[in-house]
Amino acid sequence: MRAGTVALLGRPNVGKSTFLNACLGERIAITSHHPQTTRDRIAGILSDDDAQLVFYDTPGFHRASHRLGERMNDVASSAAAECDVAIFMTDGGPRIDEAFKPDPEDVRILGTIPPKTPTILVLNKIDRVTPRSLLLPALTALSALREFAAVVPVSALKANGVDRVVKEVKALLPEGDALFDTEELSDKPVRFFVAELVREQILRRTRQEVPHGVAVSVDAFETGPKRSRIAVTVHVAKESHKGIIIGDGGAMLKAVGTHARKRAETLVGHPIHLEIFVRASPRWFDDPERLADLGYTDDAAGARAPRKKAKKKKKKPHTPAPGAPRPRDAKPAPRGEPAKRAKARS
Repeated sequence: MRAGTVALLGRPNVGKSTFLNACLGERIAITSHHPQTTRDRIAGILSDDDAQLVFYDTPGFHRASHRLGERMNDVASSAAAECDVAIFMTDGGPRIDEAFKPDPEDVRILGTIPPKTPTILVLNKIDRVTPRSLLLPALTALSALREFAAVVPVSALKANGVDRVVKEVKALLPEGDALFDTEELSDKPVRFFVAELVREQILRRTRQEVPHGVAVSVDAFETGPKRSRIAVTVHVAKESHKGIIIGDGGAMLKAVGTHARKRAETLVGHPIHLEIFVRASPRWFDDPERLADLGYTDDAAGARAPRKKAKKKKKKPHTPAPGAPRPRDAKPAPRGEPAKRAKARS
């Protein structure tokens, strides 16, 4: 048996979340065309008969302009320093031409990975490279940046080359017991993914500065035998953004709720009553206390540490939280149980 952690590292928007979803065959990481969509270290657990790969999707390294950005970079740096195997991902597409040179930011990111950590170079979005003959000189130039354990061109969107990356990672993992129960899909609780699904719908429907100023907190998560009630608050950085999120006659908020609810029902396996509130929380992304209230902690995204051995755990019920929007000084509701693979497929 081989088991270990695998950090997905790279610039924003190179396709790390799409790659993770392709590896798992489940869409657990939200995606959008906006950079810096991923804000937390999200574990995606892939288990089979002879290996367990714990992928850590990380925020893209970028030049931070506020405390949230600094924390996101810290999360990615921590994952790079602690992983068993690193996947360094960069992207292809129109920027690969005959005069291709590696992005200086890629060079800087590679420098955050310890020299002794086995690292796989993954060049994503090769479906956008024309002509394909340009791939070889680009891969040659990138390969010269570091001694890589493997070099794999992929199209995460089309799931081309993903299986080969998984095979290469397996060969590099240390021998040992599984780090998580094999039925677990992620180290994050279901309530985390519900909040992310709401945020994803907002990201896909807004533009300019609005997406970067949005956070979602879970105020209530009450499970029942046939239906769950979930209440969330959408925090926006400016009072003027509330109208954008709500939309004309509430149309935007209704569309966000409808699409997020359908995805959440697939995740939990039964109907959900989803309530969404919108609140202006000026410059929440630069306020340490507010960041902590929203779950953006300083402990590498608050991820649950993997166990040394897999153990069966009794299911714990979600602790109900108050139904009304959380007051400004309230603390986040309890984490709840981690997302299970069986639930995600029901």
